[in-house]
Amino acid sequence: MNIKLKWQITLVLGLSFSICTYAQCSDLKNFPKGSEPQEVGTRLVKKFLQTPNTRFGRINPISPPTYITYPDVCTWLGSLWFADALNDKGMHQQLEDRFEPLLNTQINMQPIPNHVDNNVFGALPLELYKENKKQGYLELGMKYADTQWNLPQNAKPEEKAWAEKGYSWQSRIWIDDMFMITSVQAQAYLVTHDKKYINRAAHEMCMYLNKIQRPNGLFYHTPETPFFWGRGNGWMAFGMCELLRTLPKNNPDRKTILKAYQKMMGALLQYQTKDGMWRQLIDNPASWKETSGTAMFTYAMITGVKNGWLNNEIYGSASRKAWLSLITYINKDDELTDVCEGTDSKNNYQYYLDRKRITGDLHGQAPVIWCAVALLR
Repeated sequence: MNIKLKWQITLVLGLSFSICTYAQCSDLKNFPKGSEPQEVGTRLVKKFLQTPNTRFGRINPISPPTYITYPDVCTWLGSLWFADALNDKGMHQQLEDRFEPLLNTQINMQPIPNHVDNNVFGALPLELYKENKKQGYLELGMKYADTQWNLPQNAKPEEKAWAEKGYSWQSRIWIDDMFMITSVQAQAYLVTHDKKYINRAAHEMCMYLNKIQRPNGLFYHTPETPFFWGRGNGWMAFGMCELLRTLPKNNPDRKTILKAYQKMMGALLQYQTKDGMWRQLIDNPASWKETSGTAMFTYAMITGVKNGWLNNEIYGSASRKAWLSLITYINKDDELTDVCEGTDSKNNYQYYLDRKRITGDLHGQAPVIWCAVALLR
């Protein structure tokens, strides 16, 4: 064999190996044993079913919970999606059985519909209604969707101002809101087919995008807190994903939301660590690697690849790397480690850097389940 032919064969084999290796890196269907989404998701859903409802405030862990909090809603909702993705009727029934007392013996556990963090609760009974068509679930869920826009009699001047402009009176321009508001409104649209719910969610999202998305594609926590907090940005990434999955193609706000979403995903690529994670403060290389934000970004990228909004090779590879790294943070008790504790808005950079790392917090458990769902869709 002459040298030229040998070189050509070596080059072809090398290119073939590179292509196969890269394709494997972007593969969102096949994973090593122990990292399959079916197994990981099942472990975390079972853990949720064994975990008591979150105690509001978490100041006195001995006191009984006051009402269902939004981390419970996030985890419950994701668990229902996961059960549906597996077509696991038994798991779905267990999740519904856990909810049923909230309609009768534990009705006091229903949150007061007076804040975005409370109103998102409505997404849960609406998701259950899709499966069994129980009128009680529909009525309960729609109460939270409607009161998010119906101005209360004791509304503050700033709340009245938002309502007069056609936005939710609960608007406050925190990035968290773009999960809390859009989730319940999108669910209301899916069960009623009334476009007013999805249209106002999209209109609200565009207002938030205009106010807090920065030129680099990322988001401040609030206009007064100019820091790129990881999980905060995760709420926005998830919110845009769920709107894009639900919005009719002819919705006038769709292009704006898709453009903002793609801009954010491009920015996140620049800050992903070599092992696939993202940090507590996204743009600070000295900040610690944080799991709840990483899980939310991973979900957003997987969803984008699956729906054709993002390039499969680039973002499929980033998603796979993130998933395989993220699940190494799950301990033997099926609890995710290094989850940022609940975080208020504060114009203090060190405040965000010093947030505690929590283990097993539902802020983290939930989005890992979402990732498993996205991989199975």
